[in-house]
Amino acid sequence: IRLASGKHRSMAMAKREKGLAVRPVPAPVPEAPTPSATPVSATAPTSARSVKWGDLEDAAGGLERPLLRQRGSNTTSQMAVVGTNVCPIESLDYEIVENDVYKQDWRSRGRIQIFQYQVLKWLMALLVGSFVGLVGFFNNIAVENIAGYKLLLTSNLMRQNRNLEAFLLYMACNAVLAGSAAAICAYLAPAAAGSGIPEVKAYLNGVDAHSILAPSTLFVKIIGSILGVSAGFMLGKEGPMVHTGACIAAMLGQGGSRRYGLTWNWIRYFKNDLDRRDLITCGAAAGVTAAFRAPVGGVLFALEEATTWWRSALLWRTFSTTAVSAIVLRSLIEYCRSGNCGLFGKGGLIMFDVSSRVTTYTATDIAAVILLGILGGLLGALFNHFVDRILRRYGVINEKGAPYKILMTVFISLVTSCCSFGLSSLSPCVPCPPELAPGKCPTIGRNGNYKKFWCPAGHYNALASLFFNTNDDAIRNLFSGGTDSEFGVYTLLTFFIGVYTLGLITYGVAVPSGLFIPVILSGASFGRLVGKVFGSGLDTGLFAIVGAASFLGGTMRMTVSVCVILLELTNDLLLLPLIMLVLLVSKTVADCFNKGVYEQIVRMKGLPFLEVHADACMRSLVASDVLSGPVITFSSVERVGSVVNTLRRTGHNGFPVIEEEPFAPAPELCGLVLRSHLIVLLNGRTFTRAPVKTGAAEVFRKLNPFDFAKVGSSGKAMEVDELRLTEEEMDMYVDLHPITNRSPYTVVENMSLAKAAVLFRDLGLRHMCVVPRTPGRPPVLGILTRHDFMPEYIRGLFENVLP
Repeated sequence: IRLASGKHRSMAMAKREKGLAVRPVPAPVPEAPTPSATPVSATAPTSARSVKWGDLEDAAGGLERPLLRQRGSNTTSQMAVVGTNVCPIESLDYEIVENDVYKQDWRSRGRIQIFQYQVLKWLMALLVGSFVGLVGFFNNIAVENIAGYKLLLTSNLMRQNRNLEAFLLYMACNAVLAGSAAAICAYLAPAAAGSGIPEVKAYLNGVDAHSILAPSTLFVKIIGSILGVSAGFMLGKEGPMVHTGACIAAMLGQGGSRRYGLTWNWIRYFKNDLDRRDLITCGAAAGVTAAFRAPVGGVLFALEEATTWWRSALLWRTFSTTAVSAIVLRSLIEYCRSGNCGLFGKGGLIMFDVSSRVTTYTATDIAAVILLGILGGLLGALFNHFVDRILRRYGVINEKGAPYKILMTVFISLVTSCCSFGLSSLSPCVPCPPELAPGKCPTIGRNGNYKKFWCPAGHYNALASLFFNTNDDAIRNLFSGGTDSEFGVYTLLTFFIGVYTLGLITYGVAVPSGLFIPVILSGASFGRLVGKVFGSGLDTGLFAIVGAASFLGGTMRMTVSVCVILLELTNDLLLLPLIMLVLLVSKTVADCFNKGVYEQIVRMKGLPFLEVHADACMRSLVASDVLSGPVITFSSVERVGSVVNTLRRTGHNGFPVIEEEPFAPAPELCGLVLRSHLIVLLNGRTFTRAPVKTGAAEVFRKLNPFDFAKVGSSGKAMEVDELRLTEEEMDMYVDLHPITNRSPYTVVENMSLAKAAVLFRDLGLRHMCVVPRTPGRPPVLGILTRHDFMPEYIRGLFENVLP
């Protein structure tokens, strides 16, 4: 992943969100000459007047530069790195566009349709939970069988003392699985690489990057996650399950498809960003439930980490989604316990069900837990630091193309195989506990705590019990109670160093990969190690759980959701005070050094994420300081050729509409019109030969409200070049009143930029109009978009002035 912000970004600014700094188009159109880029680029200072496209050529001479603006160049862009590919960024609009189309749509709905809409929202949420539960079960059954057969073949060769052949087979199987996962990811859907949680987090913040929720991404996410986990990588499928749930919700929330003829009226109401956002939030929560079988933890994960906007209705709907997902999982687990799922059984889904044998703890135990929280916070912050550094190095390799991605993935797979096999070979053989039955120790060819590896009869290899298991079974072995003497200090220290290192070098390869499992394994082994060194009265299995919590708090910086997830995993409510304490300590310590791992990756990928609190550089600025101009506007009744030429020469998605004579005594802001609505209106060809109002009735004779609905993530909106307008039509006029949002959100030019940023984020806006403070000036000075609130952009404008 390459840094895509500040000086490392493209010099070309693509402010697609607003009618401000205009991006020149390489190919000019014949209707009018392409204007110079100088007066309309990001270097142009703010103008006090709004202009039409034809006025831009004359706008360069009379512009005044604000006093604070020391540097007019802009080195940021609306581009992001997704799957190591640079892609354009679009913002989502959660504002309700209250134009005549919207009003006519609601007026046309009867009581039955409104009831149908409410029922369908619940039905969609329940369907998301069901499908995510099925996919989670399919992932687990596939991983258990593929990885299980691989380990079974290796174990059988080792029982015949064919150790070299066993090692080569183990390494070859891992390399083939890893190469296959990297190949489909690199060639079919690069956006499926990595965890996917940063992308989902950014989408729910209002950022729509290319292909992050596409059907191809969903397919590669599922198959690639299965192959990657089965290949023995030190990664998990929990992060990809969150992305998978979001992709499933996005597909169900398309609101129909014109391409496949799915355009029923009863699903057209979901073709808007607001309903899709809510459904994707439910999908992300269901993904956590499918990964950890933790329905309440999934809801809290969506609330604490994933979504930006929350309300009580969404809480209830998300809870219902996770409940359905948990029910589906539990039903399928019961079916598999009868032996109908191959090697899949109790070792399939993460469900540790650990019950503590010691229910009380002393002051010494509290001190050990606090120490564990401090160390977990330090090591978690160090983990995030190394992840940032390693991902930047991997980005250099990934930029060279798909073959290099595959080669790097196979190389990391070979390193992982050598480490797991080699470290297990160096571990001494331990006699089986005498109290165990002969059939339980050592375990051969199945999951368990006592792996034989190549030890003699009656002995087991402690490190092999952790390395030669699926990651879920390794966690279960570490969390198991009453096994204080099973893993020694050497075993735990070696496994901790190996897992910590492998988790760092694995994340960033071209396969779907999650960070939860490496962090849990590192924390559990480190917690057991601290428990043995301290000699506390608590069971070492409980220390493993507390250690996992400390590492999760130090890396993810989540508290409430992690606490509930661990409680649902272990089924031990008595651990609640200790887990709460260690999470608070570890997060507090880690926050002193850097941000959470997902926040770091969001910034690293260049996704314009709006934080809860405005950056400090915004407090000394006002809204008008960051405006680029001159602003491009439309008249309420505009010439068709003017609209078409503006759309062709700009990439903006919002344009102010000005009411002028003879429709108003003085210029005033009529509202805001969207690019997509303009193209649909032009395609309807409701034109007049004179500049007169036609009203909404004329529009609805040829169009219906469904035509103005936004296409889904897998669809393609109509482009302006597809209109095929004649020269005669270009000289006609079109009334923009029916599609203009008459009540756009506006702020006064002297409002604090920090205050405007809070409003912009809390309202979920895409465009915010800036109006003058005093009368007698143009009705709109510019438009604020997400890009204007990015600290990199602001510091680039005011270099050497702002700290």
